Order: sequence, then C-alpha cells, then structure tokens
Amino acid sequence: MPEGTGSTMSMPQRIEQLCVEKGLKMTGQRRVIARVLSEATDHPDVEQVYRRAVAIDPRISIATVYRTVKLFEEANILARLDFGDGRARYEEAPEEHHDHLIDVKSGVVIEFHNEEIERLQREVARKLGYELVGHRLELYGVPLGARESDPPPKKERSQ
Repeated sequence: MPEGTGSTMSMPQRIEQLCVEKGLKMTGQRRVIARVLSEATDHPDVEQVYRRAVAIDPRISIATVYRTVKLFEEANILARLDFGDGRARYEEAPEEHHDHLIDVKSGVVIEFHNEEIERLQREVARKLGYELVGHRLELYGVPLGARESDPPPKKERSQ
C-alpha cells in the first residue's frame, strides 16, 4: 500500500478486521500469516511469506500459507501480482489505485500514481469506443545510467 494512504488503524489489525468482516474464520496461524502480509514493505511471494511466518510460528506449513493466501485473494483482501519473474507476488488489495515500476536489475517494486497516465488511459479507451472500468499498469526499467553489462546489484535479504 502506498505510504500515506489507508486508515489510521494499524495494518495488522486492519487485515484481520477485513477477514472478520468477510466472515473468514481466523485461526492462530491465519492471524500470523495476515500479520506477515500486513507488515510486508515489499511484494512477497508465498515462499517469502512462509519463511517470515515460520519464524513467528514454526508449526505453520507451506501448504497452510498457500491455502491462506489463496483464501485471502478470493476474498479480495489480497491482490495477486505478476511482475514477469515467474512468481506470483502479493499486496493488500489497494483502497486507492496505484501502478508499479519494477527495477529489472534489483527486483525492487515502486508504487506510484500519475494522474496524467490515468487521463491518457481513459482517453485511449474512449477513442476506441470504450469506457474504462479498470486497468493494471506495470512498467519495467533499469536505473538511469545503468548499463546492460553491469552486474545486477545484490538484492536485499527478505525477512
């Protein structure tokens, strides 16, 4: 979720509250997984969620993480993202629209909103005879000045 958006309720409480509001049974392990997802500052894949969750509760299995993430996604609590790196990544289903810029050298994902891009997309749809009802924009790039021959920087360790 972009910085400065959302409610004043802390995210762990918020994700858990969304689960309760949608009628999901919140077991202890689901609470841990919800907390891990809520505290993520990146866009973790299931393996990363599992490593973080098992550090809190070693009884959590990878299968439990897969089932819980799928359940949260089906309940529209999580959004599934595909940044072309062969793994599904997740973020809390955003309240406010944003797009993504993916650094292909480091894997860093930057969330942004640009009203000019939004306007252009609506205009393109209108010119083609459509009313835009939704979209997803992912931009892929390398830092300015980075050369193809440069080795990729070391990735930050996931927690």
